[in-house]
Amino acid sequence: MDETDPRAARRDPASSAGGFTDLATSPFRIDRDRIIASPFFARLGGVTQVVSAAGAGLLHNRLTHSLKVAQVARAIAERISGAGESAELAAKLGGCDPDVAEAAALAHDLGHPPFGHLGEQTLDRIARHRFGLADGFEGNAQSFRIITTTDVRGPSASGLDLTTAVRAAVLKYPWARLHRPDPHPTSLPNPPRGAAEPEDAPGTGASKFSAYVTELDDFAQARLPFTGRIEPWQQTVEASVMDTADDIAYAIHDLQDFHRIGVLQHAPVAAELGEWLDHALELAALDDGQLSAEIRRPGRSLERMRRRMHHKDAWIVDDDAFAQAVGRVRRELVDGLLADSFDGSIEAEQATAAFSASWTSRLVDGVIVASSPSIRSGHVSLRPAQWHEVQVLKFVHRRFVLLRADLALHQRGQAALVTSLVDALDAWLQDRDEESRLPRRLHDLVELAHGEYSLVARTAPGLLVGATGERVQGADAIRGLARGRAVVDFVASLTDKQAVSVLDALSGRADQPWSDSFVL
Repeated sequence: MDETDPRAARRDPASSAGGFTDLATSPFRIDRDRIIASPFFARLGGVTQVVSAAGAGLLHNRLTHSLKVAQVARAIAERISGAGESAELAAKLGGCDPDVAEAAALAHDLGHPPFGHLGEQTLDRIARHRFGLADGFEGNAQSFRIITTTDVRGPSASGLDLTTAVRAAVLKYPWARLHRPDPHPTSLPNPPRGAAEPEDAPGTGASKFSAYVTELDDFAQARLPFTGRIEPWQQTVEASVMDTADDIAYAIHDLQDFHRIGVLQHAPVAAELGEWLDHALELAALDDGQLSAEIRRPGRSLERMRRRMHHKDAWIVDDDAFAQAVGRVRRELVDGLLADSFDGSIEAEQATAAFSASWTSRLVDGVIVASSPSIRSGHVSLRPAQWHEVQVLKFVHRRFVLLRADLALHQRGQAALVTSLVDALDAWLQDRDEESRLPRRLHDLVELAHGEYSLVARTAPGLLVGATGERVQGADAIRGLARGRAVVDFVASLTDKQAVSVLDALSGRADQPWSDSFVL
C-alpha cells in the first residue's frame, strides 16, 4: 500500500512516526489492530445486543456481534475485490479493501451505550431535552467520536489516528443530524435510509447520523478523497459492505439466540407466516383501517409490513419476491429450525449451526455492486430475492421478540436506570464542594468537551443551536453543553453491569465502596 495514497492518510500526519509501536505494516491492518486493542472494543462484551449481556451467556453481545459482522464484511469485500467487473467498479467509486471493511465492521458498534438501542434512545432524549444538545446522542456518531476523539490510545492521544479510508467506512450514515452536508439529505424528496426526520419529532434533523458537530472537521477530512466519486450523502463502498454485513448478521444471529433460550416459538411464527401465505389476496384487499383493527390476528402484521415496504422501498419491493421470501423463511426457519425446541443436544446444536451457515452463505452470495443505486441503497446491496428474505427474517425478530411485553417491561426499567444515572452524575458535576473528587475520567471529558464547544463557538457559531433551534451563546451556555456531552460520553462508555454498579454507589445502595474500575 502506497502511504501517499489519500485513503491511507491518518488523522494526525505524524501518528505513524516513532514513539508508538504497531505490529503490522499495512496501514489498514494497523487500523484493525488498534481497534481490537481499544478498551472501547473490549467493553462491548458487557453491552446488550437485545437482552442484557450480564445474565445470558448463550446470547450475542455487542462484541460477538461485531466479530461476526467483521467476518461477513471481509468475505463480501474479498469477493468484490477478487472479481474483475465488481473490482473495477469499486475502484472507480473509491476502493474496496478487505482490511478496511473488516476494520470498519469491528468499529461500527463502539459507541453503543449500556442496554443497546434502548440506552441509545434514552440518552438521545436526555441529551436533547435536558442538556439542549441539538445533535443529541446517536450510536453511530458516538462510534465516530470514539475513534477520532475520546479514545486516547492513538499516537496523538486524540482518537486512534485511523486512516481516512477506515474513518470514512465507519460513516454508515454519512451526514450530521442537522448541518452537513449542504444541502442536507433530509431535504431530498426521498431521503436515504436513516436520513428522514422522525415522524414524531419534525424539525429535529435526521433520525440516524454518523457525526456530531464536534467531529465535523474529521468527517470532512475522511470524506475528502471520495469527492466526485460518490454523492455527498452516499456511503463509501467499504461502508456499504459493512452496512450490508451488519444487516446479514442481525437478521440471522438474533433469531438463533432466541430459539436457543426458548423465546422464539414455533406456533405463533408458523401461524403468522402460514396465514399470510394461505390468504395473501384476501389480506391485500383489506383497507388500512380494517387491517389495523385486526392486527392481532395472524398474517395481519406481515401484510402491514408488505404495505410499508411498498411505501418506503418501491425501488426494489416486488410482491412475488416477497411471497417467495416468506415461503423460504417458513420452510427453513419455521418448519426447519423451530420445528424442534432447543434442548442442548448435539442434534440441536448442529441444526442451529447449519441454519446460520446456510443463511449466511446464501445472503453473502446475493451481494452485488451497483454503479447507480437507488438513493435508499448503497453501492453494495443484496439481490432482490435475498433483500426480501432479510426483511422477512428481521420482521420475525421484531414481531416475536422485540414487541414482547416482558421485554418491554425489562427495558422500561433499564431506561429509568439510565435516566437516574445521568441525573446523579450531573448533580455531582454541579456540586462545587465535591468537584475535586470527581472521577478523573469524567473531569477529563468535561475539559475535552468544553474545548470542543468553545472552538465551534469561535469558528462556526452557526452550528451551535439548541434542541429547539435557538442559537447557543455565552460562556455559561457553552459550559452547559460541555457538561451534558461529558455526562453522555461517560455513561455511554460503561457496560451494562458498570451502569448498574455506578448508580448503586451514587444512590447509597452499595454495601461497600465500589472499587471496580469503571473508566476507559
